[in-house]
Amino acid sequence: MKRVFAFFISIFISFAANAANYRAVLVADIDSGRVLYQENANQLNYPASLTKIMTLYLTFDALEHGRLHLDDYLIVSKSAADAQPVKLGLTAGSKIKVEDAIKAVAVHSANDVARVLAENLKGGKEGNFATLMTRVANEIGLEHTNFENSSGLPNDDHMSTARDIALLSMAVYKHFPKYWKYFGIKTWTYNGKTYTNGNRLLGTYPGCDGMKTGFTNKSKYSLVATANRDGYHLIAVVLGAENKDVRANTAAKMLNIGFKKLGVGGTNYTEPLHKVAPTNSNPMVKYATNETKTVSYSSGSVGVQCGAFSSYESANKQAAHVYQVTGMTANVERNDAGLYRVRINGLSESAAQSIKSMAGTNGIDCYTFH
Repeated sequence: MKRVFAFFISIFISFAANAANYRAVLVADIDSGRVLYQENANQLNYPASLTKIMTLYLTFDALEHGRLHLDDYLIVSKSAADAQPVKLGLTAGSKIKVEDAIKAVAVHSANDVARVLAENLKGGKEGNFATLMTRVANEIGLEHTNFENSSGLPNDDHMSTARDIALLSMAVYKHFPKYWKYFGIKTWTYNGKTYTNGNRLLGTYPGCDGMKTGFTNKSKYSLVATANRDGYHLIAVVLGAENKDVRANTAAKMLNIGFKKLGVGGTNYTEPLHKVAPTNSNPMVKYATNETKTVSYSSGSVGVQCGAFSSYESANKQAAHVYQVTGMTANVERNDAGLYRVRINGLSESAAQSIKSMAGTNGIDCYTFH
């Protein structure tokens, strides 16, 4: 991205902040990918330390493919040791075990350790790692994200959206489930010092099992929070909150809204917020239908993906939902990672964009592919 573009985006963000004391929110069902409520979810924002979700995603990928092991040691460079401001205080030339590095990033959001991971994973240069982060982000469906570093430290070109952050968090959960536990650690002790996770919902919001906080002066306070209840696993993203209380209360309120829309009771964790959607708005679309729809679009080589799921049942349910909303029959395809993708294939570019827009209007998060 160019600096001029970033300049105008920063102006746009400053005017977009609203009376709700946050810039953007989204709550979605992790299993189906269905967005249950959102505000400004596609608006560009500074992700701050939510960036580290991608750093850990790539770390987990290296572990999964044997390029790293949890008991390996990583070398700390002078550049990593100099990282500011939140850090473990590692010295140049020292070493840290991979599993401790993961915990340091997930729990304490240590910038020095994020840089250690980046440099060890990509040829000793954080810039190379940031390029890889952006490329992988695009590959997994993040359409408006650009990474310039591994930690989220201030950079005018380092941008994302609530939607993209939600998709990235879902990808971590679905692609690397055995490492999800690190996002739910409340406290962690290293070299005699105990660090506490900044996610206040851990241990206070029923069913909360993760995930990550963020803050810079430009980004303000951000949070991704996930929770399980009655068989549903929801994710809430809050960007640009005024303070820590607002981000925690807003995330809890978003989770409450999501669970209520799914017919699951909420909690009294938080006081009412500004601009909260009515609980009866955007009702769940019934999947079963006897209606026959006839929809035709011009053919081509473009497709629309409407989610990837860990179970065939969830994918098939989504495919029925896609048909109900768009009138198009989606295929359920299993990829090499064992996920079931819901895809409409063989469309022209304009047809794919039209279906994507229609699905998005009805709460189905999609992206096009070629």
